[in-house]
Parts: sequence; C-alpha cells; structure tokens
Amino acid sequence: MKAILFDLDGTLVQSERLKARSYAIAAQRLGGLDEPDERAVEAYREIVGSERNVASRHIMESLGLEPLLRPLMAEHGDAEPEAVLTRMRLEIYDAMVADPQVVRDNEWPHTVGLLRVAKESFCGTGLATMSQRKEALHVLRALDIEKHLDVIVSREDVQKPKPDPEIYLLAASKLGVPPGECLVIEDSVMGVRSGVAAGMSVIAVATPFTECSLQRELPVPEEWVVRRTDALLDTVRRRIEAHNREAHLEVAGP
Repeated sequence: MKAILFDLDGTLVQSERLKARSYAIAAQRLGGLDEPDERAVEAYREIVGSERNVASRHIMESLGLEPLLRPLMAEHGDAEPEAVLTRMRLEIYDAMVADPQVVRDNEWPHTVGLLRVAKESFCGTGLATMSQRKEALHVLRALDIEKHLDVIVSREDVQKPKPDPEIYLLAASKLGVPPGECLVIEDSVMGVRSGVAAGMSVIAVATPFTECSLQRELPVPEEWVVRRTDALLDTVRRRIEAHNREAHLEVAGP
C-alpha cells in the first residue's frame, strides 16, 4: 500500500453536521419558523454524500418547500427552485465556517491523526472531495493540514461526482500510484462506492450522519467499517496487512 486517500466532509471534519444545520436554518427562514427546522437535518441524513444540487432537491421535496422557493427564483436569477435553497444554504454555511475556530471545533481527531501519521511514515497522501477547491482549502488551512497532503482533487477537477470512481482514479494518477495500491478513507456510502469502483481498498468510517445508511447498504465487508473512533488505526493496520497478503499470493501464484 503506497498511498492513503481521504474524503473531506464527514471524514476529516464534521462539516456534514454544519451543512445539515445550514439547511435547517434555511428552512426556518423560508417558513418563518421560530427554530431551525429539524426535519431538514433528517432529510440531509438520508442524502449525505451526494452533490449539493441533489441534496437540495431531496430536502426541498421532503419538506414541501417548492411553493416557498419558486417565487424567489427570479430575484436570484436561478433556473430551478432547489438552486434557491442551495444558494441560501451556502450563504448560511459560509457564514458559519468563516470563523476558523468553528472548523477546528468540528475536526475529527482520529482521521486527522491518521493523515499526520501517514505523512510522517512517508506514505503518499491525497484528498478527494466533492467540495469546491476554495471551500476545501479553507477547511484544510483552518485545521493546518494542507501541508500533509501531496495531492488535492476537488469537484472542479472531475466531470462525474461520487459514486463514480473518476475522482479517486485522478488522485491516484496525480500521485503516480496504481489504484490497487491505494487505501481510501470515507464516511458515506457514495464515497465508499466510489473508492471500491476505482479498484482501491476502502475503509468506511461511520459517523452520526452516515451510520444508518452504512447499515442499510454496506459496500465493503463489515470488518472494514469503523464504528468506534479508537478502532481506526487498528483497522487501517489490518487492512494494509490483508492487502499485502493478497498481493503476495498474486505474485507467488498457485
């Protein structure tokens, strides 16, 4: 195993929680509610890991927000009602994470620690995120981990989103490492499926937002799903050992 590739949202930082909150506040403002609409959080949980337009459409339909969004389309110059929701959500989210301390408060220490260990061990490291590069760099710099990544691939760099394998294949290509010698760390079903489709070893790290979806649809064997943060390093060690045994058997032949 020559490289470890990381997802960003939900994997290195708990940004999914902040994104869900931003949808809840947007729904609150649309409906004139006293509190953030928690139904938006649950709807986002169902679609976590998807592209933002897909997530916005799902939340719009789940909460019945289209009649409230359509009158705002002309004002914002948007062609679809879900685009208005996306715009509102992004404005709220950007205001949240403008403070680097908010990002630091939502770091996942176990995966960030793994990234640092990998870099110190002279392993190739890469980021494969569906976030826009500007957003990703803001998070990485707030966490002071940009320097630990050899390659950063973001939404602008690919034509197809996860679960298509394009983003992971591109990251491996930039590192000069064959896909079969890469380990992917992901938190969502979409991301895990992307890594698997790329022909890479994958470890799924369950979070409060992806635990249920990973139980419903498990794209990798249960032994490669981390459900306790303190089990991550041991799971990575076992996955690398298993990969090395498989590679040795392929070389040795029957």
